[in-house]
Amino acid sequence: MHYQHPFLLCLFAPLISAFTQARFTSSEYAALNSSVGGRLFKGTPLSLPCVPSNKIRPGNCSQVQSEYLDEEFRTSHPGAYVVPQWETCQTTGAQCLLDYTDTLDLAPVTPPRQCLMGSIPPYFIDVQSEEDVRAAFEFSKRLQVPLVIKNTGHDYKGRSSAPHSLALWTHNLKNISYDPAFVPEGCSTPSPGVTLGAGVQWQDAYAFAETHNITLVGGSDKTVGSVGGWLQGGGHGMLSNTMGLGECSPNLQFKVVTPDGQYRVANACQNQDLFFALRGGGGGTFGVVMESTILASPQVTLQVVMVTFASTNDTALTRELWNTMTANGLQWAEDGWGGIATSNVAIYINPKLSPAEAAKSMSPLVEFGQKLQSDQIEGAQVISTSFESWGTFFEWFVADNVAITGVSLALVSRLIPKANFATAESQAELVEGLLNTTVTTPRLIILITAPSSYPGDNTTSVTEAWRSSLYHVTAVSTWNWNATAEDKKNAYAQASASIDNLRRITPDAAYQNEADVYEPNHEVSFWGSNYQRLLEIKNKYDPQHLLDCWHCVGWKRSAPRFSCYL
Repeated sequence: MHYQHPFLLCLFAPLISAFTQARFTSSEYAALNSSVGGRLFKGTPLSLPCVPSNKIRPGNCSQVQSEYLDEEFRTSHPGAYVVPQWETCQTTGAQCLLDYTDTLDLAPVTPPRQCLMGSIPPYFIDVQSEEDVRAAFEFSKRLQVPLVIKNTGHDYKGRSSAPHSLALWTHNLKNISYDPAFVPEGCSTPSPGVTLGAGVQWQDAYAFAETHNITLVGGSDKTVGSVGGWLQGGGHGMLSNTMGLGECSPNLQFKVVTPDGQYRVANACQNQDLFFALRGGGGGTFGVVMESTILASPQVTLQVVMVTFASTNDTALTRELWNTMTANGLQWAEDGWGGIATSNVAIYINPKLSPAEAAKSMSPLVEFGQKLQSDQIEGAQVISTSFESWGTFFEWFVADNVAITGVSLALVSRLIPKANFATAESQAELVEGLLNTTVTTPRLIILITAPSSYPGDNTTSVTEAWRSSLYHVTAVSTWNWNATAEDKKNAYAQASASIDNLRRITPDAAYQNEADVYEPNHEVSFWGSNYQRLLEIKNKYDPQHLLDCWHCVGWKRSAPRFSCYL
């Protein structure tokens, strides 16, 4: 796939010319392009086809307008991000966005307003091999051009975009294979494994797993990449309670290009320190992962229970739902339940229990739902069913549940430990904290995705708090294209103040990929006691810090690449 747009040198001449003159000459650009087989291309804003002053008008503005909020459309476009503030420069206001409430309105990109690059990398390499990555590292080292790594742009902290950067676009590394007796290189013990290229997304991986009657532990959103930041940051999903986080034993091996240009294999038998770092230390930090092999488990039948009602602002009903959940949280975790809940929905899944065992275990929730129905609460539903596999459940779930897309937002989160479920008093305190959080940020989500009944192997680098937690709770605050810098600061502050309702009653622990952009004490929150070891590994493999990203191990806040953060 080749995204050459020659006219951009005119349309964005002031920005791109300044970049090229300051960073490298046309001959260096040509040399880099040649070294990567002609796959260096110019980054473009998603909304560019809708700019009236764009005389050539490549692309289809009608498609951009109709699919602006579609995650599959966004994740396939190099210059687009699921959360579009990371396409912009938040400090200067440079951007090229549409109004997410009315994408037919072209006022945001009509003169005198400009369509500017913001934080979109001016250049991308369509990565096809480790040689492409080596060329990028050498280019960055020689000319001090910052690098970013991007697959889908499903990134809430802006780590896959940066002004004046060179992007490694791994999206087309789509190789998938299954080996029922995979042996990591240098090891001797076989395990069934699926090898995934860096561009594979979970919807592709799950479809592949279905054809081979196996189960992969992964995320709950179809367009998230399976190998990048999700896997390397300790990604979670509804099966994590019984089958682990993404960085746990489900991961068998990485193949990665480190900043010294070496193509390395990292597993339990070689480059063990790098293997440790890549299993929770965060994406975009220790190298460019080209592929990973993850454990393939036997296909599982899922028992599913769902209770829902229509109102999203009936505090009394929400309190009763959450009281039921917290009162039974410890037992349900022990029984193997994972799931997701909001103010008016609870969905639980279980790969361990029989239908009869599941009905007995979930009887408190089912009885709550039946009471809603007998009270004739609008929209009250109780569903108890089975799915023959994770893949069939996933297809049902994502038909009606997708990530917020095309909307700028501040996301915050907190891990909720088992201690908050231990007594009636602590449960009441937790429910009150959750309710207070929804007052400011109504879109609160409770993800029952911690590996609370999965023993793990104690060789991963995420915070130890994941092991002692039951919930991962998120909340958001949003803004539109015309927000001022002050509006954006207020949204970040509002979201952070909202999650303070849970910070006050929990230890410092959060999921790094969905945490507050301004997470306090982030080194402890994300990595616990593992941070110092991770920093040593970072300095070993990337002493020149060619890879850097916001709140990542060893990051440097003063670096110019962070100039667009508020």
